[in-house]
Amino acid sequence: MKVLSGKGVYGGIAIGKISLFHRKSRSVTRYTVADGEAEIHRFRQAKAVAAEELTALYEKALRDIGESGAQIFEIHRMMLEDDDYTDAVLHAIRTEGVNAEYAVATAAENFSMVFSSMEDPYMQARAADIRDISHRLIRVLEGKGEEQMAPKEEPRIICADDLSPSETMRLDRELVAAFVTADGSVNSHTAILARTMGIPAVVAVGGQLMEARDGETVIVDGFAGRVYLSPDSQTLERMEEKRKEDQKEKDLLQKYKGMDNVTLDGTRIDIFANIQGLREVGAALLHDAGGIGLFRSEFLYLDRRDFPTEEEQFQVYKTVLQSMGGKKVVIRTVDIGADKQVGYFGLEREENPAMGMRGIRICLNRPSVFRTQLRALLRASVFGKLAVMFPMITSVSEVRDAMELATQVRQDLDREGIPCSNRTEWGIMIETPAAALISDRLAPLVDFFSIGTNDLTQYTLAMDRQNRSIAAFLDPHHEAVMRLIEMTVQHAHTAGKWVGICGELGADGELTECFLRMGVDELSVPPAYILRLRDKIRNLDLRNDQK
Repeated sequence: MKVLSGKGVYGGIAIGKISLFHRKSRSVTRYTVADGEAEIHRFRQAKAVAAEELTALYEKALRDIGESGAQIFEIHRMMLEDDDYTDAVLHAIRTEGVNAEYAVATAAENFSMVFSSMEDPYMQARAADIRDISHRLIRVLEGKGEEQMAPKEEPRIICADDLSPSETMRLDRELVAAFVTADGSVNSHTAILARTMGIPAVVAVGGQLMEARDGETVIVDGFAGRVYLSPDSQTLERMEEKRKEDQKEKDLLQKYKGMDNVTLDGTRIDIFANIQGLREVGAALLHDAGGIGLFRSEFLYLDRRDFPTEEEQFQVYKTVLQSMGGKKVVIRTVDIGADKQVGYFGLEREENPAMGMRGIRICLNRPSVFRTQLRALLRASVFGKLAVMFPMITSVSEVRDAMELATQVRQDLDREGIPCSNRTEWGIMIETPAAALISDRLAPLVDFFSIGTNDLTQYTLAMDRQNRSIAAFLDPHHEAVMRLIEMTVQHAHTAGKWVGICGELGADGELTECFLRMGVDELSVPPAYILRLRDKIRNLDLRNDQK
């Protein structure tokens, strides 16, 4: 038995035989063309054919996995039509007199290098998308059809050096138990498709994978990111039991997929997903989230040496909005500080950082950094249903100052002729007792509230939630916390505004009925909790007396 370790893309256990997929190597020959304009015409024709193929893939994905998953191919079509990409190809043909295939290959190499050199892992993964659309163009230019995967009569586990989104979409879901790739990224569109399609998958296991034999027995553990080649009987028995338990839970939860979040007496509530970044968008879609209730934008600022640029942020916000297919996406502006320290921000050391420079305080103290994020957000707003919220609010003046800056940025973009949506919602986090107590004054200034119960609890009870020594004293169900939440909901509704909960209490099944009775409009929870929460809600009857 050989065990390979990689990165789990979608949690699940698959046991079966290997079907090796070797992508045919394609080298591009450079040659000089006599008629550059004729070559450009050939390139444009190839683009049109490639666009038709992507449209067909989009329509297939739409039928098979829904609009959100299909958006990946719409994104590829837009990348194919990108002006910078097209100009790079045309420039090579006109100035160097080269054939279209070589010009496309050169542009692909240059653009993929740009993405690969970015610090953000998600943007690095976009290099694979550039290569995918370029390979498609080159194949069309060469007059070749798409490679076909060998059909099998029983479900197999596809093992490949890598898979493109289009190759993944062409897999017959009924005949694919899982897939494993030697290369790849958890942030790739292929990974997102695997999660959306519910296919157990592990990527980046290394080149040893391609030494496996076609037909060899293999176990894929998408939870742990492990692959067992020719497993022994003890491992087979253990993993088969794990597979059965996992399938039981999935079968139970899947019956609620596509259903409304409505109680037996007809009370409805939205269930959205909390996500750390783009790599979790697929999980939100897979678990049938009604939208994104908390997109933590600070992941863009972590694990890097300098501030993310406006363009980097724009591409990320644009992608998440497109991927969610018109569902609401609530993006929290950067909440650096407290337990999320970033060296290049140059913040002074604080004795109690949870009470210091963090959230909206940093944004208002660093207006240039805040402006950059607001510009990226507003530019992306035309690609979906965007809502923006400001964290760590404690006063009316903070909200007014933040909204004034957002207005100025909007006016700047208008003057520059850059489109923005006029449907963007603006809200605030209610995560301090101060904000909850003056929520009647804050509500008229915004479109919505989102209650961050983690910080609200620690600030209300004067207990550091990171301090393990006092964990026994920290009661998230404390009456004071519940009263502040109820007060906030009442003030929001009086002003005609919606209110959600995006902290850990949103997924606390013991409080679900309580929140529904309070009138909470939306609960935002980790993706894995969505269907469980729906199960809970659909079995509640608020006509019964509250216990």
